[in-house]
Amino acid sequence: MFEYDQPKEKPPTDYTGLIIAAILAPGLMVFMYLGKADMGLAVFIVLGMILLAIKIRWDLRKHAWFWATIVFILALHVPMLFIVPWQEKSHVRVYGFPIGIADFVIMQGAVRLAEKVFSKHSSSNESL
Repeated sequence: MFEYDQPKEKPPTDYTGLIIAAILAPGLMVFMYLGKADMGLAVFIVLGMILLAIKIRWDLRKHAWFWATIVFILALHVPMLFIVPWQEKSHVRVYGFPIGIADFVIMQGAVRLAEKVFSKHSSSNESL
């Protein structure tokens, strides 16, 4: 007469953000100790977005081109630390998160582009 729906099992909680913050926090503390808190915050945001991009595309971890793309993107970020004048009253605190999101979207696009390029290349080799 009455159908009893069994409660749906909840998926386990994903603590990725907390783990990334815990990994990067000591680096931020070092920059704060050196008096370069704004530079440290920029590094924290950039590395956090790169780690999040790696986590999202973790299924590609067995491909060398994936890691080469990540290293290339990271290498493009290094000059930013030396070019941008990191002053104590920098706007990193205000604009850091939106710029981090844009950076994340660009990284995902670069990985997707690399996946399309290298997947076509590997599929054409398999047919030979």
